[in-house]
Amino acid sequence: MTDKPIVAVKQTEPETVLEDIRLAMAQARFRDHLDPSAPVILKDNISWHFPFLGANTTPWQLEGVILALKDAGYREIVCVQNDTVVTNAFKGERLNKYVPIFKKYDIPVLYNFRNEDIRWIPFKPKSSMRVLDDIFPEGLRIPEYFLGKNVIHLPTVKCHIYTGTTGAMKNAFGGLLNSRRHYTHSVIHETLNDLLAIQKEIHAGIFTVMDGTVCGNGPGPRTMTPVEKDLILASADSTAIDAVAAAMMGFDPMELKFIRIAHESGLGVGRLDEIDVVGKDISNENWGFTVGNNAASLVGRFIWFGPLKPLQKLFFRTPLVYLFVFGSFFYHDFIHWPLKARPQMAAFRKTSKWGGLFDQYPE
Repeated sequence: MTDKPIVAVKQTEPETVLEDIRLAMAQARFRDHLDPSAPVILKDNISWHFPFLGANTTPWQLEGVILALKDAGYREIVCVQNDTVVTNAFKGERLNKYVPIFKKYDIPVLYNFRNEDIRWIPFKPKSSMRVLDDIFPEGLRIPEYFLGKNVIHLPTVKCHIYTGTTGAMKNAFGGLLNSRRHYTHSVIHETLNDLLAIQKEIHAGIFTVMDGTVCGNGPGPRTMTPVEKDLILASADSTAIDAVAAAMMGFDPMELKFIRIAHESGLGVGRLDEIDVVGKDISNENWGFTVGNNAASLVGRFIWFGPLKPLQKLFFRTPLVYLFVFGSFFYHDFIHWPLKARPQMAAFRKTSKWGGLFDQYPE
């Protein structure tokens, strides 16, 4: 095996977080992994358009990465947004305070769901696909704009109802799949590995800066409890950074199927003893996070992984899918947000130093 992949874990505070992001990126040797002659795509993570800390890329995470890139001489930096059936990219970047940062640092934004911004082209991977060839029998399509460019993923440290945890590998999902994403949920672990293989073929470089200042415990990526952990993670190995984050949350990384497949397939490193963790000593970190369920996930698990799994084609490859999509959207936006998440986040922002920092960023 070649040298161990580096995962930098940096303790941070609001007063130093922008500089700490730069230091973590330097510790993980981002310049060795990002082609200086190629543009850099910032792929932020809007799991929920509402400003729930722990669920979405933080404004300091976005700003810190932009500053580090500019300081290192990367001049062509572009953010690419995607929408989902339950999130709105325009609302998300506004409520999470990205827009003033884009304006301040002159970062253009492209939307992969707008034809005038990005064209989707046929793509035949060199790698053997585990599931995507079956999901897209007429052929895969990817954003033409991604070809030959660096990408930096900006996820957060949080749980996920279908994959246990979510991070760098899952962050490619919205950017590389523009349709039929719901077809992949019952094979989500294999899908994430297909997408990682595709990323390695099309990008000039791949890097991740993960925000662990506020982490999400519970049935993520939206209905969670925010927990302050004051950390920034950085790595060029998507699997390794997901494994380190999972271990700190209290999960065995190799028990998470998407990490185990990637490790066994040579797409990344999932075993902690084969990862060079620099910065903070994480050997005693075990936060005891648990995934649990919410109303939407119980229905999803029942259909995707439970007794109704044989009827998936009826549910998700016919117009019946829109009933499920509407149900998830309605539950999260019109029940969970106003009744629980909004007051929960309002209280958190009053007592959390990171909530205070969020409030300092302009609307």
